[in-house]
Amino acid sequence: MGQHILPGNPPVALVLKQSARARRISLRVSGLDGKVTLTIPKGVHEREALDFARSKADWLRKQVAQQVSPVQVTDGVDMPFEGNVLRIASVPGRGISVEGDCLCVGGAPETIGPRVQAWLKTRARDRLAHCSDRYAAVLGCDYIRLTMRDTRSRWGSCTSDGGLMYSWRLIMTPPDVLDYVAAHEVAHLQEMNHSAAFWNVVERLKPGYEAPRRWLRENGSYFHRYRFKD
Repeated sequence: MGQHILPGNPPVALVLKQSARARRISLRVSGLDGKVTLTIPKGVHEREALDFARSKADWLRKQVAQQVSPVQVTDGVDMPFEGNVLRIASVPGRGISVEGDCLCVGGAPETIGPRVQAWLKTRARDRLAHCSDRYAAVLGCDYIRLTMRDTRSRWGSCTSDGGLMYSWRLIMTPPDVLDYVAAHEVAHLQEMNHSAAFWNVVERLKPGYEAPRRWLRENGSYFHRYRFKD
Protein backbone atom coordinates (compact mmCIF):
# COMPACT_ATOMS: atom_id res chain seq x y z
CA MET A 1 0.00 0.00 0.00
CA GLY A 2 3.03 2.27 0.08
CA GLN A 3 4.42 4.65 2.67
CA HIS A 4 3.23 7.64 4.64
CA ILE A 5 5.15 10.24 6.64
CA LEU A 6 3.73 11.03 10.06
CA PRO A 7 4.61 14.70 10.61
CA GLY A 8 6.15 15.92 13.85
CA ASN A 9 9.54 16.17 15.56
CA PRO A 10 10.99 13.97 14.29
CA PRO A 11 8.74 12.80 11.44
CA VAL A 12 8.07 9.05 11.37
CA ALA A 13 7.96 7.03 8.16
CA LEU A 14 5.17 4.45 8.10
CA VAL A 15 5.07 1.40 5.84
CA LEU A 16 1.40 0.67 5.12
CA LYS A 17 0.49 -3.00 4.80
CA GLN A 18 -2.98 -4.38 4.14
CA SER A 19 -3.71 -7.80 5.59
CA ALA A 20 -6.72 -10.03 5.04
CA ARG A 21 -5.77 -11.98 8.17
CA ALA A 22 -5.44 -9.02 10.54
CA ARG A 23 -8.39 -8.44 12.87
CA ARG A 24 -7.44 -4.94 13.97
CA ILE A 25 -5.21 -2.02 13.07
CA SER A 26 -1.73 -2.49 14.51
CA LEU A 27 1.64 -0.76 14.64
CA ARG A 28 4.94 -2.62 14.80
CA VAL A 29 8.39 -1.10 15.30
CA SER A 30 11.13 -3.41 14.06
CA GLY A 31 13.85 -4.03 16.60
CA LEU A 32 16.22 -4.67 13.72
CA ASP A 33 16.11 -1.40 11.81
CA GLY A 34 13.43 0.72 13.51
CA LYS A 35 11.05 0.44 10.54
CA VAL A 36 7.44 1.17 11.49
CA THR A 37 4.73 -0.96 9.87
CA LEU A 38 1.06 0.03 10.00
CA THR A 39 -1.06 -3.06 9.34
CA ILE A 40 -4.56 -2.38 8.02
CA PRO A 41 -7.24 -5.11 8.08
CA LYS A 42 -9.21 -5.70 4.93
CA GLY A 43 -12.22 -3.43 4.79
CA VAL A 44 -10.70 -0.72 7.00
CA HIS A 45 -10.17 2.62 5.29
CA GLU A 46 -6.61 3.92 5.13
CA ARG A 47 -7.73 7.21 6.68
CA GLU A 48 -8.94 5.41 9.81
CA ALA A 49 -5.62 3.56 10.12
CA LEU A 50 -3.64 6.80 9.79
CA ASP A 51 -5.80 8.42 12.46
CA PHE A 52 -4.89 5.51 14.72
CA ALA A 53 -1.19 6.01 13.96
CA ARG A 54 -1.43 9.72 14.73
CA SER A 55 -3.01 8.92 18.09
CA LYS A 56 0.07 6.81 18.88
CA ALA A 57 2.62 9.33 17.59
CA ASP A 58 4.33 9.99 20.93
CA TRP A 59 4.61 6.28 21.65
CA LEU A 60 6.00 5.64 18.17
CA ARG A 61 8.73 8.27 18.50
CA LYS A 62 9.74 6.86 21.85
CA GLN A 63 9.93 3.32 20.47
CA VAL A 64 11.97 4.38 17.45
CA ALA A 65 14.36 6.36 19.67
CA GLN A 66 14.92 3.35 21.91
CA GLN A 67 16.07 1.06 19.12
CA VAL A 68 19.51 -0.30 19.92
CA SER A 69 22.46 0.19 17.60
CA PRO A 70 24.03 -2.74 15.73
CA VAL A 71 26.93 -4.50 17.46
CA GLN A 72 29.91 -5.62 15.40
CA VAL A 73 31.19 -8.91 16.78
CA THR A 74 34.92 -8.60 17.40
CA ASP A 75 37.54 -8.82 20.15
CA GLY A 76 36.26 -7.58 23.53
CA VAL A 77 32.55 -7.57 22.62
CA ASP A 78 29.94 -9.21 24.86
CA MET A 79 27.71 -11.64 22.96
CA PRO A 80 24.74 -13.77 24.11
CA PHE A 81 25.08 -17.55 23.88
CA GLU A 82 22.47 -19.98 25.20
CA GLY A 83 20.99 -17.25 27.35
CA ASN A 84 24.30 -16.24 28.94
CA VAL A 85 26.78 -13.53 28.01
CA LEU A 86 30.25 -14.40 26.71
CA ARG A 87 33.03 -11.88 26.19
CA ILE A 88 34.93 -12.53 22.97
CA ALA A 89 38.69 -12.77 23.44
CA SER A 90 41.26 -13.03 20.66
CA VAL A 91 43.80 -15.73 21.56
CA PRO A 92 46.72 -17.51 19.87
CA GLY A 93 45.95 -20.61 17.84
CA ARG A 94 43.10 -21.49 15.52
CA GLY A 95 40.35 -22.99 17.65
CA ILE A 96 37.24 -21.56 19.35
CA SER A 97 36.33 -22.58 22.88
CA VAL A 98 34.26 -21.43 25.83
CA GLU A 99 36.40 -20.76 28.89
CA GLY A 100 34.27 -19.61 31.81
CA ASP A 101 32.49 -16.47 30.66
CA CYS A 102 34.82 -15.95 27.67
CA LEU A 103 34.61 -17.16 24.10
CA CYS A 104 38.26 -17.64 23.12
CA VAL A 105 38.74 -17.21 19.38
CA GLY A 106 41.99 -18.03 17.64
CA GLY A 107 43.14 -16.77 14.27
CA ALA A 108 43.56 -13.29 12.85
CA PRO A 109 41.53 -10.68 14.75
CA GLU A 110 39.91 -9.44 11.53
CA THR A 111 38.35 -12.90 10.98
CA ILE A 112 36.69 -13.13 14.40
CA GLY A 113 33.20 -12.16 13.23
CA PRO A 114 32.82 -14.71 10.41
CA ARG A 115 34.47 -17.45 12.48
CA VAL A 116 32.19 -16.87 15.45
CA GLN A 117 29.19 -16.90 13.13
CA ALA A 118 30.22 -20.27 11.70
CA TRP A 119 30.76 -21.59 15.23
CA LEU A 120 27.29 -20.44 16.29
CA LYS A 121 25.69 -22.05 13.23
CA THR A 122 27.31 -25.39 14.04
CA ARG A 123 26.21 -25.27 17.68
CA ALA A 124 22.70 -24.24 16.62
CA ARG A 125 22.39 -27.08 14.13
CA ASP A 126 23.56 -29.67 16.66
CA ARG A 127 21.18 -28.46 19.33
CA LEU A 128 18.17 -28.02 17.04
CA ALA A 129 18.71 -31.39 15.38
CA HIS A 130 18.78 -33.03 18.83
CA CYS A 131 15.56 -31.29 19.90
CA SER A 132 13.82 -31.96 16.59
CA ASP A 133 14.75 -35.65 16.69
CA ARG A 134 13.48 -35.96 20.25
CA TYR A 135 10.16 -34.22 19.57
CA ALA A 136 9.60 -36.03 16.27
CA ALA A 137 10.12 -39.37 18.03
CA VAL A 138 7.41 -38.47 20.56
CA LEU A 139 4.96 -37.86 17.70
CA GLY A 140 6.14 -40.80 15.61
CA CYS A 141 6.84 -38.41 12.73
CA ASP A 142 9.86 -37.89 10.50
CA TYR A 143 11.23 -34.75 8.87
CA ILE A 144 13.16 -34.90 5.61
CA ARG A 145 15.69 -32.13 6.11
CA LEU A 146 16.86 -29.50 8.57
CA THR A 147 18.31 -26.19 7.38
CA MET A 148 19.82 -23.19 9.16
CA ARG A 149 19.15 -19.66 7.94
CA ASP A 150 19.43 -16.10 9.20
CA THR A 151 15.77 -15.16 8.86
CA ARG A 152 14.41 -11.87 10.17
CA SER A 153 10.68 -12.43 9.98
CA ARG A 154 10.44 -15.87 11.58
CA TRP A 155 12.42 -18.13 13.89
CA GLY A 156 11.45 -21.36 12.21
CA SER A 157 9.19 -22.97 9.65
CA CYS A 158 7.98 -26.37 8.48
CA THR A 159 7.15 -27.17 4.87
CA SER A 160 4.30 -29.41 3.79
CA ASP A 161 6.79 -32.11 2.74
CA GLY A 162 8.42 -32.19 6.17
CA GLY A 163 11.34 -29.81 5.86
CA LEU A 164 12.34 -27.92 9.00
CA MET A 165 14.04 -24.53 8.93
CA TYR A 166 15.41 -22.63 11.91
CA SER A 167 17.23 -19.38 12.50
CA TRP A 168 20.70 -20.18 13.79
CA ARG A 169 20.44 -17.13 16.06
CA LEU A 170 18.25 -19.25 18.34
CA ILE A 171 21.48 -20.56 19.88
CA MET A 172 21.93 -17.09 21.37
CA THR A 173 18.60 -17.29 23.23
CA PRO A 174 17.93 -19.20 26.49
CA PRO A 175 17.74 -23.00 25.92
CA ASP A 176 14.07 -23.06 26.91
CA VAL A 177 13.27 -20.68 24.07
CA LEU A 178 15.15 -22.75 21.48
CA ASP A 179 13.37 -25.86 22.75
CA TYR A 180 9.99 -24.16 22.31
CA VAL A 181 10.70 -23.18 18.70
CA ALA A 182 11.77 -26.76 17.92
CA ALA A 183 8.58 -28.10 19.51
CA HIS A 184 6.49 -25.57 17.58
CA GLU A 185 7.93 -26.51 14.19
CA VAL A 186 7.91 -30.26 14.82
CA ALA A 187 4.26 -29.99 15.87
CA HIS A 188 3.56 -28.82 12.32
CA LEU A 189 4.60 -32.24 11.06
CA GLN A 190 1.32 -33.43 12.56
CA GLU A 191 -0.83 -30.30 12.32
CA MET A 192 0.03 -28.00 9.39
CA ASN A 193 -1.90 -25.06 10.83
CA HIS A 194 -2.30 -23.02 14.01
CA SER A 195 -5.57 -24.56 15.13
CA ALA A 196 -6.44 -25.56 18.68
CA ALA A 197 -5.34 -29.08 17.76
CA PHE A 198 -1.91 -27.73 16.80
CA TRP A 199 -1.44 -25.91 20.10
CA ASN A 200 -2.48 -29.07 21.92
CA VAL A 201 0.39 -30.87 20.20
CA VAL A 202 2.81 -28.09 21.18
CA GLU A 203 1.61 -28.35 24.79
CA ARG A 204 2.19 -32.10 24.70
CA LEU A 205 5.74 -31.63 23.45
CA LYS A 206 6.60 -28.55 25.49
CA PRO A 207 4.37 -28.12 28.56
CA GLY A 208 4.23 -24.48 29.62
CA TYR A 209 5.27 -23.28 26.15
CA GLU A 210 3.46 -19.96 26.66
CA ALA A 211 6.29 -18.46 28.74
CA PRO A 212 9.16 -19.02 26.23
CA ARG A 213 6.83 -18.07 23.37
CA ARG A 214 6.03 -14.77 25.05
CA TRP A 215 9.70 -14.18 25.91
CA LEU A 216 10.72 -14.64 22.28
CA ARG A 217 8.03 -12.27 21.02
CA GLU A 218 9.15 -9.60 23.48
CA ASN A 219 12.92 -10.04 23.19
CA GLY A 220 13.65 -11.79 19.91
CA SER A 221 14.54 -8.68 17.91
CA TYR A 222 17.44 -8.01 20.30
CA PHE A 223 19.46 -10.89 18.83
CA HIS A 224 19.39 -9.49 15.31
CA ARG A 225 21.52 -6.52 16.33
CA TYR A 226 24.71 -8.60 16.25
CA ARG A 227 26.71 -8.29 13.04
CA PHE A 228 29.37 -10.82 12.10
CA LYS A 229 30.61 -9.34 8.84
CA ASP A 230 31.58 -5.80 7.85
